[in-house]
Amino acid sequence: MPDDPRSHNVTFSLDPKSGVPYYKQIITQVELAIADGRLVTGNQLPTVRSLAVDLQINPNTVARAYNELEIRGIVNTQQGTGTFISDKEITLSEVEREQILDEMILNFVSKARSYGFDLEELIDAIRRSEQ
Repeated sequence: MPDDPRSHNVTFSLDPKSGVPYYKQIITQVELAIADGRLVTGNQLPTVRSLAVDLQINPNTVARAYNELEIRGIVNTQQGTGTFISDKEITLSEVEREQILDEMILNFVSKARSYGFDLEELIDAIRRSEQ
């Protein structure tokens, strides 16, 4: 059976050590996915309950993120049907994209160094992951 073209194409994840509330992390991931084309108008997001189960968080946290996205006009929720990406265009500046990447890299490098990996090992591992 083919995938529903309305279904989402994003894997959500949360970083408990970032200091950023989970609902904001979900919002940012949706915005980034729209900005880079992984989510487009009409794509359906996971249900509140299913995303909460996947992320092992309270459903109210997911509901808060979806509500905020709806207030911003980024998604439309249709009762009984689901939450869908709206036609609102999201673009991130190079500075915003760079800030997000810098934060991700800082967390990654800090964790890797705590396990004793040096920069060359990290670079090699990143190159291998691209193959």
